[in-house]
Amino acid sequence: MIKFKIIASIAFIAVLMSCDSKTNPESKTINQTEVESDTLTKHLRAFDSELPTIGLLMYNGVLQSEVIATSDVFSKPTEDGKQLFNVVSIAETDNPITTEEGMHFVPDYTFENSPKLTALFVPSAYDMYAQVHNEKIVDFIRERNNETEYVVSNCAGAQLIGESGIADGKKIVTWIGGGEQLQKDYPNLKVQNDSLVTFVEDGKFSSSNGNLASYISALNLLEKMTSPEHRKFVESYLYLDRLQDWKK
Repeated sequence: MIKFKIIASIAFIAVLMSCDSKTNPESKTINQTEVESDTLTKHLRAFDSELPTIGLLMYNGVLQSEVIATSDVFSKPTEDGKQLFNVVSIAETDNPITTEEGMHFVPDYTFENSPKLTALFVPSAYDMYAQVHNEKIVDFIRERNNETEYVVSNCAGAQLIGESGIADGKKIVTWIGGGEQLQKDYPNLKVQNDSLVTFVEDGKFSSSNGNLASYISALNLLEKMTSPEHRKFVESYLYLDRLQDWKK
């Protein structure tokens, strides 16, 4: 008799819970959200504090190809599936970033909580006025230069490097057509002829014309940090070898 009462009570509770989920859609939504959140977490690449960290600076108006290129290159595993780098995006706040092309990116970290970086990639926007005059962005680049082993600028990201003063006396290249003005604005930089030079490296600093040329700066640094063999593997992984004859 006692056993029957317990079973009946359990059944009654189960019915109530079932009714609640049917009559209270909000309760069902919460459960679905929890499941979706758990699923998403399982698919996110785990941050490994033992691995070198590649930081991708972002801000509103950024050219998304220059962010994606670096992420493409450094997020690829080895041939046996081993993760080699943490690849993180960083912005002034944790608000979504709207790229020049209209996509929305959510940064992983802010200037305040960003992990220690091994390399910092500085991308560009078509209009760099707001970024160059944003002291928080310039200070972040200047401060992180003290800890990074490498700093890379693509396209007009060279203006932020010039404004920070961290690469004074070093060779640098910017977008095609932008070198003359860059040299006037930052005379301490050794600005290269952007009509002839696509990529240049000087010590810990390297730079490119930007856009798809950002793959060149990323691949060059990848090879320095790993090996020529891994670079070739990543190029093949991305089908970059197929682009060599794309005009045909």
